Amino acid sequence: MKKYACLLVLALLLNGCDDGDLTVDTIDFDSVQTASTCDKTTNALIYKLKSQESLLIQLPQNTIENNPSDVGSPRQYTIDNTNYRVVYRAYNGAVATANICGVIPPSTPVVTAEWQASGGIIEIVTTQDLGDPSATDGGTRIRGYNHVITFKNITYQKPGTPQTYVEEDFGTFRTDPENLNFTFAETAKQCSDKKNVYNFNTTSYMMVDNLDPTLIVKEEGTRSANITTTTNKLAYTTFKSGTGTLTESYFCQSPVPSAPNVFGTWESSPATQGTIEVTTTKAGTTNIIYTHTITLKNVTLKKDNSNFYLANSFLLGTITETSTAQKK
Repeated sequence: MKKYACLLVLALLLNGCDDGDLTVDTIDFDSVQTASTCDKTTNALIYKLKSQESLLIQLPQNTIENNPSDVGSPRQYTIDNTNYRVVYRAYNGAVATANICGVIPPSTPVVTAEWQASGGIIEIVTTQDLGDPSATDGGTRIRGYNHVITFKNITYQKPGTPQTYVEEDFGTFRTDPENLNFTFAETAKQCSDKKNVYNFNTTSYMMVDNLDPTLIVKEEGTRSANITTTTNKLAYTTFKSGTGTLTESYFCQSPVPSAPNVFGTWESSPATQGTIEVTTTKAGTTNIIYTHTITLKNVTLKKDNSNFYLANSFLLGTITETSTAQKK
């Protein structure tokens, strides 16, 4: 019901306003550094506000992607005044977020002028904001995504002669990154076929699939192998909130359970895939316990055009095996 109410407000917001005389000759929001949205889950309405002016962009839900643009190829959308809309408004008093996003917008200030864009291009260039490397393990994390929005050849319908801008900077709209949780239990897991090793928490898991069988063996020492796209394939998977809790029962099944719902999968970058290292120690005489410590080294994780450096050395977890000593 809430979604339907939001859509109704959006429709009312961008239609049927009082067309009065404009009090400005040009649109200028350069002093407003950042843009905002009414709903971060959809980003369907993005806006900038000045004291008595607003500039609004309506987009289909999820048009804004947390995925950096290809170099030299910004994402472009044609203004059609239906799905992709740009609207400028002037008011007879101070305007605030409540006038844009309220379920029942306040009755004041009153819209005194409106320019609707009848044509042009909405251009979006997206970059990731990568944090500085950690002083402890060298790892980086994505802090957010910056979406620089520009209008190209946009024409506003206004009283009198339409006004066209060859290029108009809307500004930067920032979105939050995906929630990545790398806090795992000390003990890792394997399925019975031993073709993988994984660790998980309630919202995500990391898995090395098609594991090299020479890595985890009952023999003291350290062994390592390259992470590739086929052997020792590394993936980190996150899940959508509210779709279920990840538990041990999720794994080692075919087909894979549908819940919780996958949000995204990050894989080791083909350019710098890193290595998996297993150090095995043993303890005991009659019942010998082998402890395999599994470490990922120099791994970069990638999803679409986003990437970050996991760590110089990341502990995936330990696996233990018990063996009875052979009598001589």
